[in-house]
Amino acid sequence: MKKAEFIQAVAERAGLSKKDTQKVIDAALEVIEEALKKGEDVAFIGFGTFTTTMRAAREAKVPGTNKVVKVPATRVVKFKVGKKLKEAVANG
Repeated sequence: MKKAEFIQAVAERAGLSKKDTQKVIDAALEVIEEALKKGEDVAFIGFGTFTTTMRAAREAKVPGTNKVVKVPATRVVKFKVGKKLKEAVANG
């Protein structure tokens, strides 16, 4: 599902215009992004939790050439699925 399809589906369920729904979704995503930039967790009980963690610097081989390159340390986003969402997906 692409963002436009998501906006359409949410607008229909919420009884809002697509324009208003897009504003709400964009604002929600911005809030999540800003919280993660600050190192804060964003948790939706039953759905899941977004967290950040540091990935250590490492060396990696380039496939096909076996050339070794250094990959710097970086902060990455992780998502841990919540129990309710996990069960819903597992049960189809």
